[in-house]
Amino acid sequence: MINKTNDILEILGEKIGLGESKEVAFNLAKLHTRTPVDVPIIIERSKKPGPVILFTAGIHGDEINGVEIVRQIIAKGINKPRIGTTICIPVLNIFGFINMEREFPDGRDLNRVFPGSKSGSLASRVAYSLVSEIVPHADFIMDFHTGGAMRFNAPQIRIAEGNKDIDIAAEIFGAPFVLYSKNLNKSFRNTCKRLKKPILLFEGGKSFHIDNTVTNTGVNGAKRIMSHYGMLHKKFKVSTPKKDCVFIKESRWIRASYSGMFKASIAIGAKVKKGDVIGNITDPYGKFNHFVKTSNGGYIINVNESPIVYQGDALFHISTKLV
Repeated sequence: MINKTNDILEILGEKIGLGESKEVAFNLAKLHTRTPVDVPIIIERSKKPGPVILFTAGIHGDEINGVEIVRQIIAKGINKPRIGTTICIPVLNIFGFINMEREFPDGRDLNRVFPGSKSGSLASRVAYSLVSEIVPHADFIMDFHTGGAMRFNAPQIRIAEGNKDIDIAAEIFGAPFVLYSKNLNKSFRNTCKRLKKPILLFEGGKSFHIDNTVTNTGVNGAKRIMSHYGMLHKKFKVSTPKKDCVFIKESRWIRASYSGMFKASIAIGAKVKKGDVIGNITDPYGKFNHFVKTSNGGYIINVNESPIVYQGDALFHISTKLV
């Protein structure tokens, strides 16, 4: 059991005592107009010492559903713990969020520059500040993401294989799927692993979109984790997941054999058999119709919702091997 006993928590020069609430300004940079750009960090501390949980979202500026999950955690008061401390950062990439873009103004993907550099690019400096100033205080981290572009992810937790404690945490979170995936070099998740900070990465939905099912899954998962550590206030109920988590060891993409107009005919999260028709590709003139079939049985964990696709585009993400 994680247990913090420090009476004073100091973040970015601000001191927060037990029982205090504070919004701390995470100063990222200044605009070319010299206007400062601050990211609010919402900190809630119980009068009783305990674990410190860090909630992050918006590493990619276009992943709005992750931001919505952390927003709801704050708005509903879930982040006010019975014991311990919560630190919420709903939007890390405020530049991308404002401009409705995935990357930073310097063109860099924030999730590919960790642990960052004090004197590097803008994105690298933000990564460095997060890792050096905030992450060291956390005992457990939940990072919320969505699918990219028009690809809709089923609600899922992504973790690296080989850590039983993280496996247990993923199961407690209660998303429908847990996908084993390697930690990408210079990602936030990989940096947290190197710092020995347990982290769950949640994926659900798609960019520029808010989905109620995805949001509810993320919020309920956060409540279960907080409840597990004794941090969730008694006024909040912890629901039991409707289905057991499916742990996926291996998966593959089903790609378009032809270019054309695309329509999926299978629900996200559905279980399919080899040879099932799960979509079709047509042309605008009514002369061509290609049925997309599965090459193996498994669960559909991502669906491309773009109406236009090109040959080679990823259409579906399907499990190939379960744990």
